[in-house]
Amino acid sequence: MEKMESSAIPFFEEADFEKLSDECQQLLATLPREKTWDGSFYYLYQGFWFRAIPLHGIILFQKHFQAEDEDVLIITSAKSGTTWLKALTFATANRKDSPLTQSPLLTSSPHQLVRFLEYDLYYMKSEYPDLQDLPRPRFLATHLPYELLPPSIKDSKCRIVYMCRNPVDKFISLWHFVNHNRPEPLQPDSLEAGLDMVCKGIEGCGPYWDHMLGYWRMSRERPEKLLFLKYEDLKKDIICHLKRLAHFLGVPFSEEEERQGVIEEISRLCSLDSLKNLEVNMNGMHTSGLKNSSFYRKGEVGDWVNYVTPSMAERIENAFEEKLSGSGLSFQMSCNTKKEDN
Repeated sequence: MEKMESSAIPFFEEADFEKLSDECQQLLATLPREKTWDGSFYYLYQGFWFRAIPLHGIILFQKHFQAEDEDVLIITSAKSGTTWLKALTFATANRKDSPLTQSPLLTSSPHQLVRFLEYDLYYMKSEYPDLQDLPRPRFLATHLPYELLPPSIKDSKCRIVYMCRNPVDKFISLWHFVNHNRPEPLQPDSLEAGLDMVCKGIEGCGPYWDHMLGYWRMSRERPEKLLFLKYEDLKKDIICHLKRLAHFLGVPFSEEEERQGVIEEISRLCSLDSLKNLEVNMNGMHTSGLKNSSFYRKGEVGDWVNYVTPSMAERIENAFEEKLSGSGLSFQMSCNTKKEDN
């Protein structure tokens, strides 16, 4: 594998292929590809669509990662509430290590505390990293579909916390995210073009319905291993779902903690308003070359109504209803969805 420098190339930009490994370059040359709504390309790898830049990290992650029984993996598709879920999981699991008023979340980004595998630890590396120095238990994150996870994750006793989101809200969030990190703004028609691709299943780590279904089915087969959450459910009743999360992680809230308002305190600490106004999250760059501030926008349920026509929303809703039919998994995507506060 050729030597590469860990340069800050945002993963949604096309990069010089010389910055990718020989193996990755050779692989990309063989993969079907589709031009995206922002001018770059998606490549079809092992049944799912990815941009070129993450593929190097994905290959290293798949080949070399060894899960440990105490690991906790946060898994989402991009812009499904990943940053929020990282903060909630970290704060809940580590609440007894230090007072919440001194939480590491006040001085470190959630992405520093719960590091991405393919977009950080293995991102643009010339060789696979040694993860032995990470604090135990390890809190890690990935966007990979279940089918593409390394065998050790599936075979070990490590826990997975998965969260999905209304696919229209998810795409609107991604569109703004990409726009925030580009030198030139996206064309207005790119939004409709992107939604059209979502209907066809062509999006990062997509088709999104297959991404969700892989984890949904595993959560039903092995509920002790995989906790399946919906973004909208957490927004509606965060206290209930923080209790579920704590129980799943093996650190349930005591009656005394509930009386003292610890659950509410974690909710406030991890809210979008709290996180986005911290110095560490307003400035600086993520390992992947993205602005820290771009990970925080509105966090609203139903914000898509401000951008998407009812006819396009109906088309997406019909596509997902068809693909999810019979699975027991569904979404509320009707226009009567109202915005909610963090």
